[in-house]
Amino acid sequence: MKETRRNFLTKSGLFSASLIAWPQIVKAQTIGRAGGTAANSRINIAILATGSQARASSPYFGDQRCQVTVLCDPNRQRIALFKKRICKDFSGVETQDFREALDDKSVDAVHIATGDHWHVPMSLAAARAGKHVYCEKPLGISIEQCLAAREIAQKHKRVFQYGTQNRSIAHVRLGIQLALNGYIGEIKRAYVWAPQGESGGSPEPVLPVPPDFNYDLWQGPAPERPFCHDRCLRQGPRNGIFHIYDYAIGFIAGWGAHPVDQFQWYADQCGMKLPVSVRGSGTIPAEGLFNTLTHWDVDTLYDNGFAMKFMDTQTCCKYMDAGEIPVSKSSHGSMFIGEKGWINVHRGGWAFSSDDIRKRAKDEMKVKLPVSNNHKLNFIDAIEGVSPAVSNLETAVRSDIICHLSDIAIRTGSEVKWDDRQESIVGDAHQKAMMKRAMRAGFGLDIKM
Repeated sequence: MKETRRNFLTKSGLFSASLIAWPQIVKAQTIGRAGGTAANSRINIAILATGSQARASSPYFGDQRCQVTVLCDPNRQRIALFKKRICKDFSGVETQDFREALDDKSVDAVHIATGDHWHVPMSLAAARAGKHVYCEKPLGISIEQCLAAREIAQKHKRVFQYGTQNRSIAHVRLGIQLALNGYIGEIKRAYVWAPQGESGGSPEPVLPVPPDFNYDLWQGPAPERPFCHDRCLRQGPRNGIFHIYDYAIGFIAGWGAHPVDQFQWYADQCGMKLPVSVRGSGTIPAEGLFNTLTHWDVDTLYDNGFAMKFMDTQTCCKYMDAGEIPVSKSSHGSMFIGEKGWINVHRGGWAFSSDDIRKRAKDEMKVKLPVSNNHKLNFIDAIEGVSPAVSNLETAVRSDIICHLSDIAIRTGSEVKWDDRQESIVGDAHQKAMMKRAMRAGFGLDIKM
């Protein structure tokens, strides 16, 4: 990439504006489709982070309505690997600094596939620069961040699609519709579970930062820590960034976002707010680099008496073996228990207390959930005004806060009480303080609780 004004200022040490202040100088009418270009132009997308999570962006490359024009990652090796796997003929811009993508007036939308600690700061910066936002799950690494994210839709009127792609799977949608339409009678209880977290990880040896890796920008708003392989170069589900508390709250949100979101899809239609009480127990590794929850067993209670139990898969299996949860084992699930039976949905399939319930999925139902057959292209539909984003921001805020309340209850070892009118934890000053996360200078959120 040619030497830009931003590159010069950064290298000379003169660029010190916060990530929150600088996007506000961009005029809305100069930001491409986000600011109102001709309706027949293609939607230009910047992919922000090109690691394993970014592979899900492949549908953009086959849709004539959009085109990927920017690939961005602080690690240039990952850009090269992404191109090899997904887009060998890519001829657009490659950059290590996402701020250059947001400064690009031709970019209409961003697909954010970074570590969790970057999700809300980057989403807010993008919306303030006039871009529409697709953001991988989970949402924020604190309740404060989740609530602040509402600015994207409420103030900036940007489309936001949350990366909970199970909503774009037909059997998940139909199973929840059956529950909503009374096919298993009144529902007062649900079970939700997701794969357990990981322990281990080594902070040693401290290696030199590769020359093609902008480690400072990779850390971003997180605390400054020594560079090491297991912190940021490890790939797959044991990738350290998913299991280190500096960057995430672990799989309780990172994977839990999927089944909790399935439950939230149901809860939204029933007018249920967040639980008023959350109690839980769990396990946090005592050794190693990874220090987020590996196991959890959480009970949530809503003001209407509804009870939802949230667990990791290993913990859930114990309840299945004991007969409390009447379903065959699956890696994750959202199970609704009604007076007349039960329904369980997950990415790989669905299950019912009787086959007669499944057969009713073809019925014409009174309560219908929005249909999406491809999560990424539903994002494009929403930008074009064809249909709304199936995983909108407001539902993302609620489901993510459930994960945070669960984590706080376990870490403090006491019941968490939530007041939905105040949108705050009440009755415990320490727990309330855990709603926020300090962020490194120059990378923070310009918000007030």
